[in-house]
Amino acid sequence: MSTFDARAKEWDKKDIRVNGAKVIADAIQKQVALTSDMEIIDFGVGTGLLGFEIAKKVKQVYGVDTSAGMIATLKEKNSDELSIIPIHQDIIEKPLTQKFDGLVSSMTLHHVKNLELFFKTIFATLKEKAFIAIADLESEDGTFHSDNTGVHHFGFNEEKLTQIVQKSGFCDVKIENINTIHKPHGNFGIFLLTARKQ
Repeated sequence: MSTFDARAKEWDKKDIRVNGAKVIADAIQKQVALTSDMEIIDFGVGTGLLGFEIAKKVKQVYGVDTSAGMIATLKEKNSDELSIIPIHQDIIEKPLTQKFDGLVSSMTLHHVKNLELFFKTIFATLKEKAFIAIADLESEDGTFHSDNTGVHHFGFNEEKLTQIVQKSGFCDVKIENINTIHKPHGNFGIFLLTARKQ
């Protein structure tokens, strides 16, 4: 059982996560015109905190996660009025064959070991003119998490990340600070990266 499997049932009980996802959803909607005909991937969907906000605006959200526990909790939250199609799969090792209009992601990128492979794989999974909107940590000292198991990056340097995204084929790359998470031992900036496939 992964750390995320064990924490899935309690995940939504922390206000910092719930409120953070709403801030990210609002920031995405300011940068990207979400429409009712779009099919979107939520990469690292977790319990759907971001995905359900996005699902209100688009045709369908497909929630991808490698944690069975998170996917199980997500399924419990689905309703007839609002639902996310769950996909329990590592889409970097086994890419999806369906093409999508965009990808959103919240606080998952720092768990991805090979960024170059991730962005190249995502690029191939998206339709022409599709977007990515990825929120994650600005560079930090490794103290954001109390346990760094599965954490491959202590936040991200804007310039280096921009170069990786551009080399993968994306254009119109933009990174902006959208939030600050306050913890007793420090403040941690959250950015939103947006880009498009030509």
